[in-house]
Amino acid sequence: MKSTTIVKNLRSGEWPLPEYLHELENRFAEIEPNVLAFVSEDERWARLYREANDLLRRYPTPDSRPPLFGVPVAIKDIFHIEGFETRAGSLLPPEELTLPEASAAKRLKDAGALIIGKTVTAEFAYIAPGPTRNPHHWEHTPGGSSSGSAAAVAAGLCLLALGTQTVGSINRPAAFCGVCGFKPSYGRVPTDGVIPLAPSADHIGWFAPDVDGIELIAQALVTDWKSFSSNKRPKLGIPNGPYFDHLTKDARLPFQETCEILRRAGYVLADVPAFPDFEELYRWHHLLVAGEAARVHEHWYRKYKLLYRPETSELIERGLKASASELEAVRAVRQRQREYLAGLMQRYGIDAWISPSATGPAPHGLNSTGDSVMQLPWTQAGLPLLNIPTGFLSGMPVGLQIAGPWGKDEALVRWGENIESLFDPKQNAHLEDNFSPVA
Repeated sequence: MKSTTIVKNLRSGEWPLPEYLHELENRFAEIEPNVLAFVSEDERWARLYREANDLLRRYPTPDSRPPLFGVPVAIKDIFHIEGFETRAGSLLPPEELTLPEASAAKRLKDAGALIIGKTVTAEFAYIAPGPTRNPHHWEHTPGGSSSGSAAAVAAGLCLLALGTQTVGSINRPAAFCGVCGFKPSYGRVPTDGVIPLAPSADHIGWFAPDVDGIELIAQALVTDWKSFSSNKRPKLGIPNGPYFDHLTKDARLPFQETCEILRRAGYVLADVPAFPDFEELYRWHHLLVAGEAARVHEHWYRKYKLLYRPETSELIERGLKASASELEAVRAVRQRQREYLAGLMQRYGIDAWISPSATGPAPHGLNSTGDSVMQLPWTQAGLPLLNIPTGFLSGMPVGLQIAGPWGKDEALVRWGENIESLFDPKQNAHLEDNFSPVA
């Protein structure tokens, strides 16, 4: 069932909210102990039934109901939400991490969403993983750092979920878990009330089962969102060069098959030489992340150094060595990269870029969240980026990521909806069979 249909049925009362919550509660009890997508919460369902009843009292008639009335939304545990502790996947005292409520969370609540809970994140949205498992295979990573949000949507434990991306923390876990993931242009959603990793590169993004769901949450979060209407097929650029050298064989073949499907559907694809200095871009972005993370954590790290996990400590120690002038220089790279990509798009007549969403399917094991290299140039430039599931390889999902022009988020989502229609919606049927009825 499409996201828009579920939302419509909840608003109209065709699917009564208490009945929907009851089915979701049963599903949660069956699946969550294995997936471990959520931060534990005492009396979760008592709270949700109470909040649902409050919604029904406030909005007794369907015509009065807000757009996300009763829709269960999960939120990554680096967002502050009134009534919830914020731990950020860490051992630090939660009172140290308290912030005013995030604007993004407030906007969702104002739109009628029910916050089903906080989702597991890698420590401080970096790479030290939490316990979450991939719903398609519990011995594989769900990706990260927005691990729980991606897995929760994939397992049908919520309809929509919020995450963040500083390198690849939305689009990679979306690909690994077989759901849609969207990172808007840098700055389109305010990041206040969210514990930063690297403020110059942090983006709020979200997950949904389909592109319709991506737009539903965009309409609630982005104040100036205007739905884009066009039947034009975008010309798609493939950025060949050192960037693609990072792909494994496990990613190349599905991507080639996806490109062939697009060509047969009438899309024009163009090979474009790009990123000749990719290794430098890679180094610069990771220097920016380390340097800014060190400054975000400097106070906490002095007090609680021994409570940090080794991966995060290494990042902070490395970042402390970066000078202010170095960080200013690498921040300037981001704007130059955006201008460089805009110039390439104009020269080759490209409307959007396509590439594999990861270097391969989700790796076996839970000690790593996988490699974010395929998202790096698009996140660095702050471009909107959308993952669409395209199929499976060895039983694990693979996806296509589409990067749009700066600020053209609405067009990218519309193009993504058309491209999504080319791929079999039953590709996740085995998951839905196990996890019905909500997905």
